[in-house]
Amino acid sequence: MQMLNQFKINNKIKKSHILLIGSLLVFIGVIIISWNYFLKMREEVFSDMKISMMDVDKNTGKENKVASDVPVANNVTVSEDTDNSSNKNYEVDYSKYLGVLEIPKIGLKRGFYNTDSKYNNIQYNVTLVDGSNLPDVVGGNLILMAHSGDAYISFFAYLYRLNVGDVAYVTYNGVKYKYNIVNIYNIPKTGLARIIRDHSKTTLTMITCTKNNDYSQTIYIAERV
Repeated sequence: MQMLNQFKINNKIKKSHILLIGSLLVFIGVIIISWNYFLKMREEVFSDMKISMMDVDKNTGKENKVASDVPVANNVTVSEDTDNSSNKNYEVDYSKYLGVLEIPKIGLKRGFYNTDSKYNNIQYNVTLVDGSNLPDVVGGNLILMAHSGDAYISFFAYLYRLNVGDVAYVTYNGVKYKYNIVNIYNIPKTGLARIIRDHSKTTLTMITCTKNNDYSQTIYIAERV
């Protein structure tokens, strides 16, 4: 009888060990699967906005490759701005940011860095696309992009509320430039963005994912007043 009881006890101990090891393996498996899923989603988030762009003149239809993945330092040609009526000083910490985007209608105010900064990344901020022109370049195109959605990095989450005629401001080098939105259109998320604009106008282009559509991106074209 004593041997039988000892056998039962040993059997229970073995079962407990097997159960403990099995639970541990399941736990480790869940962690591995979750981590792989996290890495996959992270890569999808950051790769969504790594797009090449074609700058298309809406009047001539001519295409010019203007940008690729960020970041690379860009050279800027500075032209004198003559539209003094729409410019004024604007207090911003310019030691930190290259410029600031502001859209009062949706309560957006966000700084952006130059393309040679490690913070010029959609993981951290509104991103300045390599090949962009800054606002003081006559006929240039300032291209900014950021994510939409519910994540903390979704700085363009409310761009979908904008309409043609709404106003955006970009502060750069102590001057506040005013832009009016003139066109909003969607493109398939294929890795290539067609920027259709009037090349005779100084332009602000904003790009983000289309609301409630995982396969589309929305482009907002604004012209400087």
